[in-house]
Amino acid sequence: MVKLVCSLAFALIILSATIKCHSSFSPFLHAKNAGQPSKYGNKAISERCFCELEGSVNDCECNVAYVDSLNNNKIFPRITSLLTKNYFRFYKVHLFKKCPFWDDNEGKCSLKFCAVEECPADSLPDGLKHSNDTLKSSNRIFFGPLPKEEPCIPSKEDILGSINETISKAASESIATWIEYDAKTSSFCVVDEEPPEDQIYVDLIVNPERYTGYKGPDAHKIWKAIYEENCFKPSLEYSLFTDTRNMGDMCFEKRVFYRAVSGLHASINIHLSLKYLHSAAEVPGVLSDGINSLGNWGPNLEEFHRRFDPDRTNGHGPQWLRNLYFLYLLQLRALAKAAPFLENVDYYTGNAEEDYETKEAVRDILNIVKDFEYHFNESTMFSGGQQAVKLKEEFRLHFLNVSRIMDCVGCQKCRLWGKLQTQGLGTALKILFSGDFDSPDPTVFDLRSMRRTHFKLTRNEVVALFNALGRLSDSIQALEMFRKLAVS
Repeated sequence: MVKLVCSLAFALIILSATIKCHSSFSPFLHAKNAGQPSKYGNKAISERCFCELEGSVNDCECNVAYVDSLNNNKIFPRITSLLTKNYFRFYKVHLFKKCPFWDDNEGKCSLKFCAVEECPADSLPDGLKHSNDTLKSSNRIFFGPLPKEEPCIPSKEDILGSINETISKAASESIATWIEYDAKTSSFCVVDEEPPEDQIYVDLIVNPERYTGYKGPDAHKIWKAIYEENCFKPSLEYSLFTDTRNMGDMCFEKRVFYRAVSGLHASINIHLSLKYLHSAAEVPGVLSDGINSLGNWGPNLEEFHRRFDPDRTNGHGPQWLRNLYFLYLLQLRALAKAAPFLENVDYYTGNAEEDYETKEAVRDILNIVKDFEYHFNESTMFSGGQQAVKLKEEFRLHFLNVSRIMDCVGCQKCRLWGKLQTQGLGTALKILFSGDFDSPDPTVFDLRSMRRTHFKLTRNEVVALFNALGRLSDSIQALEMFRKLAVS
């Protein structure tokens, strides 16, 4: 009964917001209106695109204004600075996997701005050249002084009563298989497991996320596949404008999944509008071989308008922006939950001074995140016996599928950032729902209070987790700039 009331309440919120945003809205408004000049003119964009960015985020005990203040004043300047550190700017990735769903040879982007500049091995920080990718925070956590070691000469009785700790080769191989299976069944994202020679390091600062000119049917095919493979959505069919009006009919778990994917989509669209390619004129003397020669990139209010104005999105654009805020809160909660682990990672690159600064900067951000009082509450999800267990596995497998689709993106730079951000979200979901980071009291951020102390995250997962927050933070900051442009 409670779930029914909540669903009805959520549906009423969405309906009233839709009417408020688009007073002439009709459920039969077709895509033919998309791209037409708005009858309100540029001065009303701020009233239409941002009409839902007030009040509650929904599904979280937090309002939009509070998130804006937290992000723009505290998180954004800190995460922007952190991501320039060597530990977070180099990302290891396989950009040449075959698309597992269709032949993607025809959809390859040949524009020079789609290309990624690989990071030469000799320019990598020393600590990344021969590093073990798996991090175990607990390796360096001690809850008291180590006992003094004393020499021990075992007696005959000790030897006779001792446990034989030798393990056969076959048993060792079986245990390794079990560990690998456990790791895979807790993962929400496909991990590049190819040989090292098939993977490259990419400098994310040299290869920023921005509009490259990649568009048209091939680009739309990616999002179409994501929403079609994702059965957790408000409507049964995919259209150019993903329906948001009946989200209240979905159970909480499915609504969380849809809003996370929609929020990621919205964030990427904001990035493309913020760093839009206005012209392809090359600037001499920039990066090698002219691969990433700078064109004229900058904010494009018309592009933002096209992607989010309710007149051009069948009334859904403003709700997509609200989903961005929801995803931001989801990501913050994951960081808070994993804080005991993340505070004790060494962030090693071989430069002792910078490694120390990086660790302190991470702790500074985590302290702000832990002090935040309106975190998303995942503890109510997937409770209810065998059906809940089945739904949780569906949830995980659907997002695995979303991450696989990233290998079908025809633009190499878009593929890079798609893989990075889906891995960042996948890592957040792993932290929230795998059970490895659960604590009896979710408000206590202390490794001692958790059920286990041997958590595992790879370096790439940590890099992706923080970069994903950086991208969301950048999007929310950009909304403030688009607001000002719209009324200027």
